[in-house]
Amino acid sequence: MHSRWAATLLAEKLRKPYVHVLFGARQTGKTTLLRQLLPDPALAFNLADPSERGPLLANPGSFLRACRALPRQSSPHVVFVDEAQTVPAVFDAVQALYDEDKTRWRFVLCGSTARKLRLTGANLLPGRSLHHRLFPLLLAERPPTGPHPTRVASPLPFPPLASGSLPLFPSADLEERLAYGDLPGVILQPLADRADLLRSYALAHLEEEIRREALVKDWGAFLRFLQLAAAESGLIVNFAKIGKEVGLTAPTVKSYYQLLEDMFIGFSVPGWSGSPRKNLTSTPRFHLFDLGVRHAAAGLTPGPGAVRADPGRALEQWVGIELWKRLGYLGRGRLHHFRTKDGAEIDYVVELDGRIVPIEVKWTERPDRNDARHVLTFLDEQKKAAPMGYLICRCARPEQIDDRVIALPWHCL
Repeated sequence: MHSRWAATLLAEKLRKPYVHVLFGARQTGKTTLLRQLLPDPALAFNLADPSERGPLLANPGSFLRACRALPRQSSPHVVFVDEAQTVPAVFDAVQALYDEDKTRWRFVLCGSTARKLRLTGANLLPGRSLHHRLFPLLLAERPPTGPHPTRVASPLPFPPLASGSLPLFPSADLEERLAYGDLPGVILQPLADRADLLRSYALAHLEEEIRREALVKDWGAFLRFLQLAAAESGLIVNFAKIGKEVGLTAPTVKSYYQLLEDMFIGFSVPGWSGSPRKNLTSTPRFHLFDLGVRHAAAGLTPGPGAVRADPGRALEQWVGIELWKRLGYLGRGRLHHFRTKDGAEIDYVVELDGRIVPIEVKWTERPDRNDARHVLTFLDEQKKAAPMGYLICRCARPEQIDDRVIALPWHCL
């Protein structure tokens, strides 16, 4: 067991008298975390196991009968259902039981895709449930190697990890993070096994999930799309271009990107639209949710070699993923990118609580004012809402490179 940032918050929320649904991609640690927080559930269903999933698919009423067979007591019985999306009828059964008696059971469901639920119009228990997310590891959960300054201003301040008896995940340097990503189910394994595990994740897991739910008719075309989408992760999406290269229509390509988001293995970063400039690019950038999975899905061997081919782009994606995870846990704020049609670009713009923060990412160890020229132009345009900008790079310590721009080492993000 290791410390997770979401553990304290989730434990507090699980005590509330609602149905709880925890979503997140495979290998993010959902089941491990819930077993830690719910060590002795009255009933547990592992619907990833065909021997448990099959009977419930054939006879959903057996779930109702098993729950009703639990004796009445003063505290609610905890009922845990893993991979609940594989049997959508479970959500209807949970609603019936919850409406029957809100205090007799405490239902906790988790799943790794919302696609089938959305397409089938499955009951997501509106007004009765709290939805939660679990992401790959944050920087706070997996500290950097070596001593580093901590008293610095972050572009996206984030509450510290709650102190507890569980250890943090093993520390890692920048290259290891960029090479293998931040999935707990991967980084806890020996270094020599990680590339194979990530390749298996990118192919076997996706094939199992997609084929089981009959979400894609042409598997070969989807694999071609996935490889190209992974190779272009972090770039502005061109649906027509990708469709032409893989032999699919642009609407089909759009639906495949939506599929990746529904499976929690990708996210879109929309273009910033709050500038007085008229020539902004509104097309989103798309990121896979983890760099190790990205390398494997793109047909690369996860490892240092995949990073050294284009280290600046890998660092840029890692920063974007870290910002996305933090905003996801905070439950508010938005992440954008900024690009004009004449080429001016800022990697990320964070909008949170009325504050706007432009963030540029550079591989350099010696940042200077020229690296932040687009950030400075942005700050000139957004003087009231954006007083400060940041440059994330590999410098040894924070540096003030302009009155309004601070260069931060990646580990101070």
